[in-house]
Amino acid sequence: MDRAGTGPPDTRDKGYVSVNGAPTIAYAGMTHLGLNSAVAAAARGMQVTCFDRDEAVITGLKAGTTAIEEPDLTALMAKHMDRLRYTANREALEGCDLVIIAPDIPTDDAANSDLTALQNLVQLLDAALPAAMPFIILSQLPPGFSRALILQEGRPYYYQVETLIFGQAIDRALNPERIIIGCKDPSAPLHKAYRAFLDMFDCPLLPMRYESAELAKIAINCCLVSSISTANTLAELCENIGADWSEIVPALRLDRRIGQYAYLSPGLGIAGGNLERDLNTVVRFAGQHGTDAGVVKAWQKNSQYRRDWVLRLLHDQLFPLVPNPKIAIWGLAYKQDTHSVKNSPSLALLAHLGGFDLAAYDPVVANSAVPTMQLAPQPDALSAIKGADILIIMTPWDVFRAVAPAAIKAAMAGSIIVDPYGVLCTNDCTKNALQHFTLGRKTPQTIG
Repeated sequence: MDRAGTGPPDTRDKGYVSVNGAPTIAYAGMTHLGLNSAVAAAARGMQVTCFDRDEAVITGLKAGTTAIEEPDLTALMAKHMDRLRYTANREALEGCDLVIIAPDIPTDDAANSDLTALQNLVQLLDAALPAAMPFIILSQLPPGFSRALILQEGRPYYYQVETLIFGQAIDRALNPERIIIGCKDPSAPLHKAYRAFLDMFDCPLLPMRYESAELAKIAINCCLVSSISTANTLAELCENIGADWSEIVPALRLDRRIGQYAYLSPGLGIAGGNLERDLNTVVRFAGQHGTDAGVVKAWQKNSQYRRDWVLRLLHDQLFPLVPNPKIAIWGLAYKQDTHSVKNSPSLALLAHLGGFDLAAYDPVVANSAVPTMQLAPQPDALSAIKGADILIIMTPWDVFRAVAPAAIKAAMAGSIIVDPYGVLCTNDCTKNALQHFTLGRKTPQTIG
């Protein structure tokens, strides 16, 4: 249920500054996490000051533009512009009730977090703002960070677990299913201004000690990865024994121990950076504390193996039948509805296809994002597949789902579609003399 626009609770005379009964909020760090969270808070009825040290970012936001791709983001920015104030001046935060620090945490090639920018931002704001103002860090933190954080004496500090999903960031920030709060003492009452902010979201609150909250985020992602690994492992078995994974999924969703919301879609391994980081963190901490992380290492190995499903299909079955094909790639982003290419399976595949005649198209990501080769820009999806022998759909964008198989057949020279995520309907492809290869289903027996 969309609870946007729900009237704020009566927080007048509660001991903090308010506008129309709602606390005034500052968000620091206008990256993916910070901007979407700030806009969601404004949509909930709060006055929000958006701070970033990068003047160019602030100038763009004032003009209503951002490089961040998320459904509904720019529309909500425009709709609630009267509640959003953008600034690169840290002194502008002094009149707020609390500050939520939320820059994205980058990861390196080994999936380790780089906390430098976050630490610098915290120190900058801690030195500039009154000690009575609560700080809440929303960026993902490793276990132990919060307890060791040094702030001005007396400053209230909480760690709030983010639940960002690229492509669903606004909806997740606007309608959280619960909010997990790391506290120095979870038995103590929450700061009044922070409690008023949390109450605006009308969802269960889970206060816990800092370390538990930091590990809760990792626990959620580990459970998610276990579902992904299960789906990928058994979907591959389906491809070899004639079973169909899409027929099995309803049986799992009706099992109360698993549930209708379980992540059961097979894919090309995990990508995006956050899940990889959490698995890497568990392995590292297990090594430091002498605990077993064998299952996590197995998930990492399974993810790497599954990422190369398309490459194995090409070499094992398709290249022997269609030598030197012209290949078209639809999709560069690591998932739909985002501009991110972090650990994108599409880019990993392209890195292995340098010797072929290639074309690529993504509705958001420019072809210049491919670091290993120069690909000519394409105006649309059909232009990219003109004369292609093989089409590979690497990102399940809705715009690809809307292309009729008949139009695909008319544009291509060949008839092979590799569609891991099942964007297109197999029956519709078959009716149009297209060979449709997808995850979790036995591959076609003949090549037309």
